[in-house]
Amino acid sequence: MAASPASGWRANIVIYAALAANLGIAVAKFVAAAISGSSSMLTEGVHSLVDTGNQGLLLYGQYRAKRPPDSDHPFGYGRELYFWAFIVAILIFGLGAGVSVYEGWKHIAAPEELRDPLINYVVLAIAFALEGTSWWIAMREFAKSKGDHGWWQAIRDSKDPSGFIVLFEDSAALAGLVVAAAGVWASHHWGDPRIDGWASIVIGVILAGVAMLLARESKGLLIGERANPDMVAAIRALLEAEPCITHVNHVRTIHTAPDRVFVAVSADFVDTLPMGEAETLIERLEQRLKAQEPKLSSIYIRPEKREDAVDAVAMG
Repeated sequence: MAASPASGWRANIVIYAALAANLGIAVAKFVAAAISGSSSMLTEGVHSLVDTGNQGLLLYGQYRAKRPPDSDHPFGYGRELYFWAFIVAILIFGLGAGVSVYEGWKHIAAPEELRDPLINYVVLAIAFALEGTSWWIAMREFAKSKGDHGWWQAIRDSKDPSGFIVLFEDSAALAGLVVAAAGVWASHHWGDPRIDGWASIVIGVILAGVAMLLARESKGLLIGERANPDMVAAIRALLEAEPCITHVNHVRTIHTAPDRVFVAVSADFVDTLPMGEAETLIERLEQRLKAQEPKLSSIYIRPEKREDAVDAVAMG
């Protein structure tokens, strides 16, 4: 059954909230930068613009990932979301961090005359309120999904990059706003516009760090990560409870999408089990596994003697 528009909106509330906040903030920051000549404000404007584009790419990736399997992609297109998440990390590094460092260096090398900073403080305060709201929504939604795991472990185990990318982006944005405000204040307090340029470089370093962290997590998902260990243990337990299976050689899983898992099982069946009954048993086991673990989209159960499976692993 297709998801209703309301359920689709609810599922992507974190992305929509971040997109709306960043779009409005980007416009305000560019206006403030043009009026005040602040390097860090211009940098923050580029940062918000890049974040807006990133949310658009995540929504596009989700849309592409929902396409059904076909002859060329029998396991579906779910991992396309991971590709676009990796592109987002590259954009944060290349555009966000790169432009920030460049603008900072340019204003250090050729400082501009200081102007009234009031407009900067007004825009930064509004931006902090909007970014803070987006960050709070992202934190709330991620807290619901992480369960009893710690924050860092939940990020490492998460198979849906949309949530933690927005969370990291908003965290970096809030840190950048604090740095930008400090840079504007310090520049006027000491009468040195170069300080504002250094603030831009600091913002660039923050974005570069976040980008590398997101790239690492996205790369792991793109290459292929196993399912949650609890799911693997539950699959193994169900199979080991079957009297006609003498040993479960291995259970190998891989996420083909955030909510879809492929599992390949090697199991040693009793030698007296006829082929026809084995086929019926495998079909019944697949039905039970899908009922127990709804995320299992594809199941492959291979009858294999225990010693043969051990030899295959040793030779591999």
